[in-house]
Amino acid sequence: MTVATATAADNATLPKVKIDWLPAMLVPILALAALPLVGSFSTWVTLTVAALAMGMMIFLMASGLTLVFGLMDVLNFGHGVFISFGAYVSLIALGPLAGWVASDNIGLNILVLLACIAVAMLVTGGLGWAFERIVIRPVYGQHLKQILITMGGMIVAEQMIHVIWGASPIPLRLPEGLRGAIVIGDAAMERYRVIAVVLGLLVFGAMHVMLNRTKIGLLIRAGVENAEMVEALGYRIRRLFVGVFIAGSALAGLGGVLWAFYRQTLTAGMGMEVNVLIFIVIIIGGLGSVGGCFVGALLVALVANYTGFLVPKLALGSSIMLMVLILLWRPQGLYPVAKR
Repeated sequence: MTVATATAADNATLPKVKIDWLPAMLVPILALAALPLVGSFSTWVTLTVAALAMGMMIFLMASGLTLVFGLMDVLNFGHGVFISFGAYVSLIALGPLAGWVASDNIGLNILVLLACIAVAMLVTGGLGWAFERIVIRPVYGQHLKQILITMGGMIVAEQMIHVIWGASPIPLRLPEGLRGAIVIGDAAMERYRVIAVVLGLLVFGAMHVMLNRTKIGLLIRAGVENAEMVEALGYRIRRLFVGVFIAGSALAGLGGVLWAFYRQTLTAGMGMEVNVLIFIVIIIGGLGSVGGCFVGALLVALVANYTGFLVPKLALGSSIMLMVLILLWRPQGLYPVAKR
């Protein structure tokens, strides 16, 4: 038997990976189910686009944490710190670019947004490296200590924000060209939210390609399943852990910038306020699953928007109710990766 024939025979015996489309289909099913309840098509479009934008921002803030937990088995309750710092350090870029912020040129406005994102990711990535080295490294494998020490780190970092930028809320001006809405018929879609949807899709696509089509992604997925085997093959899993933590922190900074412009107000506790929502999304999606995190974030945002419009009193508890229903159906989440 030739080598080519043997290779072909081996490939023929490999089982095909079945893609579970059902959890992903929940997003369009939920959206279509809400249409007759909302009644007006234009209102439904506005609510749906707004929810997709919010879902993308939640995904960006949560995706880094789901990677960190999935690979490193670290419960980082201080993840909100990187969101807050990312939002605040965007002021560094906004200062010199004040003229572009006031311009109604959409191209310049998008460049301002990208500049803020670049600065935020650079700073929060460096902060993540220091956080992992000082706070996380001594408590690997000790979940209770991780919870306590990362919450302590979160409190210290929040006070550092007060020291550097003050305790008062800081207004954040949305670039002029990103204000207003795109009107199609009777439906209005805010420009900034449409841009947030596009950015979220681009980041998700980049993460999907990186995790499934590159050697680093292969090592990350292998590290989730069997870190000892990856180490035995000659790869330094510790460095991979640090790189993942830095990337997760940088993604939180990216999400923090988008969230800050969405709120148009900076507060030291803005990242910590969404911490619970981020953990809900990660639990719904499945621990360590980027795809599950993406679907979970969209579901949470859609349910919150539709419930807030139809039954405002239930809006605050809608995420908890969604999580309960999902876990009753799939106790390990929509797309579980980590076997814990």
